Amino acid sequence: MVSLIVAGEIGFWVLLALALVVRYVLAWRRASTTLLLLLPVVDLVILGATVADLRGGATADWTHGLAASYVGFSVAYGHRLVTWADAHAAHRLAGGPVPPRPPKYGRERAAYEWRTFGLTLLSCTVTVALIAAVQLLADAPALDSWYRRMALVAGINLLIAASYTVFPKRPKAG
Repeated sequence: MVSLIVAGEIGFWVLLALALVVRYVLAWRRASTTLLLLLPVVDLVILGATVADLRGGATADWTHGLAASYVGFSVAYGHRLVTWADAHAAHRLAGGPVPPRPPKYGRERAAYEWRTFGLTLLSCTVTVALIAAVQLLADAPALDSWYRRMALVAGINLLIAASYTVFPKRPKAG
């Protein structure tokens, strides 16, 4: 399972890079869009392989939780990653504007951190839902620890977002 997850992650980035090269170097926008639309297929392959592994009699372990976590992260953060990569590719390959950076200070930074927390919460929610589905599919008490992990991840991100609200970062004086 770990090999499949690593292959899926590599496949995601290779497919994304290929789509952006096709878009900005070859100027084949329709082909690029088609390649970008294939990105969720990587998640479906990992999800399908996880289900097939469990249906084939495998005992659920941490790797099945990792697969669920990968899919949860991809669902929540996928659009942001693609948008980020697209902006950088447009700048480097097609003379586009410099990509915007996250805000550094004040309310804008706090709002950015709260949006990031929202994505993290979505990621954790999807992961937990997939873990619960896996546990329905196969008796998998070994996956119970993933509930605590996802709560910890969401809690840490909540503290980060709250800290930028309560103690906003300010530009250095002078």
